[in-house]
Amino acid sequence: MESKGPSTATQQQSDAAAVATKPSLRKPVFVKVESLKPGTNGHTLVVKVVRSNTVVNKKPRSQNFRGPLDQNSKIAECLVGDETGVILFTARNDQVDLMKPGNTVILRNAKIDMFKGSMRLAVDKWGRIEVTQPEAFEVKEDNNLSLVEYELVDVVEES
Repeated sequence: MESKGPSTATQQQSDAAAVATKPSLRKPVFVKVESLKPGTNGHTLVVKVVRSNTVVNKKPRSQNFRGPLDQNSKIAECLVGDETGVILFTARNDQVDLMKPGNTVILRNAKIDMFKGSMRLAVDKWGRIEVTQPEAFEVKEDNNLSLVEYELVDVVEES
């Protein structure tokens, strides 16, 4: 029984050392709109909302609806951008209220969805939208990445 005493103390010391050397969170890498590519995710951007257009605003269809029964289902297409270009952002439910024209927002863990062959930016439940202080940049509206149409091509390797 005496041998367990020192090993328990050693165990506690190593646990304390493990807590002290816990890896810190990595710094976010902010990207520009022009660097977004189809099928990518995990983007952090600072963008301005140029305009917002509500597409869907309706009540849930049935009692089996996943989520609060009173909550309307809202979807808005927002044109967002920075000094390098613009892209359409799909805002859902509570996100719609944050995406007001003129707001500067930080999109964390954003992903690129493909819709009818064009890119759309979206933030799902794993991401975050934060309204921040207005930035000094001018939005470059003539470089709209959502107007570029992509086509899925199968590549066949010959042996």
